[in-house]
Amino acid sequence: MAPSDEPSSDGPSDGSGGEPERLPPGQYVPRGFPVLHYGPVPKFRPDVWDLRVFGATATGGQYAWTWEQFDALPRTTVVADFHCVTKFTIPDNRWDGIPGTALAEMAPPHPDVTHVMVWAEYGYSANVRMSDFLDAGTLLATHRDGERLTADHGFPVRLVVPRLYAWKSVKWVRAVEYMIGDRRGFWEERGYHNVGDPWAEQRYSYQEDPGDSPPP
Repeated sequence: MAPSDEPSSDGPSDGSGGEPERLPPGQYVPRGFPVLHYGPVPKFRPDVWDLRVFGATATGGQYAWTWEQFDALPRTTVVADFHCVTKFTIPDNRWDGIPGTALAEMAPPHPDVTHVMVWAEYGYSANVRMSDFLDAGTLLATHRDGERLTADHGFPVRLVVPRLYAWKSVKWVRAVEYMIGDRRGFWEERGYHNVGDPWAEQRYSYQEDPGDSPPP
């Protein structure tokens, strides 16, 4: 996988903690939390780290937060399952972080924005529909299960999109680009499904229906 590492989504739950009936098709619950990503784990340098929002903003300008500023923002907690396209699911993760809705309030998008491109260290990217980015479960997460993210799981910040496979849950996030229209990110250009809904098993691009794909 990639700097998102594993795919993620949150589906029907009976609250019983990972029984087969709450899992998307083809998923299983492993031991532990596997680590998958493309490329090396980046070194965190708080003195130069920032998180930017750019592209089709409402003002036409860019926004940026230093690490000190970003880490001081109010956090929200979301409990959600995490569904990897490689077929494992980690149930009931407690994520703490800044909601996508809060970021959009601080850095408003142009009304015509339909998608975001989430950028990570080393140029990794994943495209996400704006409706998924603004979903109540979507966070720019800093903590999992009460602890800071570990470096191999995305410290200091990873996107968590509990509706989608976890390659969309980008690790080591550095920027969010607002887009009027859609284009494929890193894995989407390499054969993964453009949307990535685990409940529909949208794993690969050959499964895409009309309307799933960006314009040619």
